[in-house]
Amino acid sequence: MNLRINPELAEVLATMPLDPAGQLGDEAMIQTMRSTPEILALMGTELPTDDRVTVRNAEVPGPHDSPAVPIRIYTPKATEKKMPALVYFHGGGFVIGDMYLEEHRCLRLAADGGCVVVSVDYRLAPENPFPAGVEDCYCALAWVGAQVKELGLDLDRIAVGGASAGGALAAAVAQMSRDRSGVPLALQLLIYPVIDDRMETASMKAFGATPIWNSGSNAQMWDHYLGVKRDYVSNYAAPGRSTDLSDLPSAYVMTAEFDPLRDEGNAYAQRLLQAGVSTELHCFAGACHGFDLIAPAIELSRRAVDEQVAAVVRVLGNPQD
Repeated sequence: MNLRINPELAEVLATMPLDPAGQLGDEAMIQTMRSTPEILALMGTELPTDDRVTVRNAEVPGPHDSPAVPIRIYTPKATEKKMPALVYFHGGGFVIGDMYLEEHRCLRLAADGGCVVVSVDYRLAPENPFPAGVEDCYCALAWVGAQVKELGLDLDRIAVGGASAGGALAAAVAQMSRDRSGVPLALQLLIYPVIDDRMETASMKAFGATPIWNSGSNAQMWDHYLGVKRDYVSNYAAPGRSTDLSDLPSAYVMTAEFDPLRDEGNAYAQRLLQAGVSTELHCFAGACHGFDLIAPAIELSRRAVDEQVAAVVRVLGNPQD
């Protein structure tokens, strides 16, 4: 298949392994890719910074009889008013990554989105399969809701968000918060989200050799997260399995043209609209999965992250107000 990848993105992809996500079957590689600071140190670089944002690490109580959940809090400087908050879940196929993985995105959302961002270091599969990770994420949201005074937050302007597997976690936590009468949410920011374990869409069937993520790595991901043998899959694991999407928070859904997850993300956005949920959907042409993470400096990625920031500002309130 001839993929018309964005030229700037294609240049970056040419310097990378052909199928990095295919290494989800390599236990040693999985362990290596769970520490972003260590990976960056090996590359001779370090985490990005932004003078407009204060960053600190903390822990919040986990689910019953489970460990505390590490979090990383990004707070915009020079503000005295109550701020909105975005509880953010990193990507990595439920298997790799950490709360530092999307540092650039979290800094931008805090600095230019004018909100406190809380990045969650949830437990990873296969050691901790579903529902460990999503319950950690829900606990982090519950903690933020209980700490609005201490954190200087506006309870009416709290959002969840995430990319890839983190998008699945964000969509699932939105459903959980609705079902459990938890923290009221104003927005779900779903960036090329994992939505459905059934893998039946046209894009999933067509994209078996796309860069960064393909149908093979997607199947590996679900086996790690849910187990190889599974008779029942909860909609809190695969949000697309929910039969009721009503009364969920407004959504911004971003998908990528050459991503096997494209069609399930698009379909979820359409179902949200049909359920009466205010939803914005943008499929980025010429993009592959994770494009704005692996190539943040190119124009396509800058435009994508700018749009994510704009969606946060639009729903949660202008930081200049």
